[in-house]
Amino acid sequence: MDPGLHREKKPDWIRVRLPHNPAFWSTKALINDLKLVTVCEEAQCPNRWECWGQGTATFMIAGEKCTRACGFCAVKTAKPEALEEDEPQRVAEATKRMNLNHIVITAVARDDLKDGGAEHFQRTIEAVRAVNPKIIIEVLVPDFNDKDWALNLVMEARPHIFNHNIETVERLTPLVRSRAQYQRSLTVLKKAKEMVDGKVATKSGLMLGLGEHEEEVLQAMDDLCAHGVTVLTMGQYLRPSAMHLPVVEYITPERFEEFRVIALEKGFRHVASGPLVRSSYHAADFHPEDDVLDAIDAELAAR
Repeated sequence: MDPGLHREKKPDWIRVRLPHNPAFWSTKALINDLKLVTVCEEAQCPNRWECWGQGTATFMIAGEKCTRACGFCAVKTAKPEALEEDEPQRVAEATKRMNLNHIVITAVARDDLKDGGAEHFQRTIEAVRAVNPKIIIEVLVPDFNDKDWALNLVMEARPHIFNHNIETVERLTPLVRSRAQYQRSLTVLKKAKEMVDGKVATKSGLMLGLGEHEEEVLQAMDDLCAHGVTVLTMGQYLRPSAMHLPVVEYITPERFEEFRVIALEKGFRHVASGPLVRSSYHAADFHPEDDVLDAIDAELAAR
């Protein structure tokens, strides 16, 4: 069977709206014009029609080939190409043309690079801020193999929101996430916050439907809270192809709402939970704490 022809019957609540808004096509044209890569397309995000129709996109830097082969991910696994030196400026130009007030910058895992691509993140953040000083900058990063000096390169650029997904519960991590480690991801989230004296909003996400148990989901919430994470996203795992992990269960919208309420009760400041929720879906709905914004503004002004 051709993996690209994989089809699976989905419940009625898994519905994708096709584009009708002209903004979708203008966003697509701009991305093509600037030769940018988006995780929206590479990861086959079910919300790309909606987000592009609203003039928003999540930019994926450092190429579209990943050095890891996670069992859930649609991004290609292959030997990556050299970094494009002008990519940070092209991303910055896109934020200017699209008049964005919130950007999400993500990347493939670049284990072939000594710093895992951290300096490229740093340069992209700085380029975006140079042309759009008031924009909220959110990064969704790999674990950089837990190299503190690499992580610090990203944090020195002072993103407002630092996102690193644990993706699944601890028991399923070896099956789902290739080289990634559950405890390592928690440590990365905690270190990122400590590097800037807590003046950053930290965020993480979970996919449901891979065979996790309820008590494991609740434990993952507790683990994230214990490591200082305040923003949580929860969505349904959807199988990209027959070569990827199968869906064990489709979680109902009602159950996602129950998990959202529980997460808020546990102390998360903002929770997005639903079948089609992804890490950057409606990312601008969360506004970083005022003390975070003030601290970053003051530090940048003093440089």
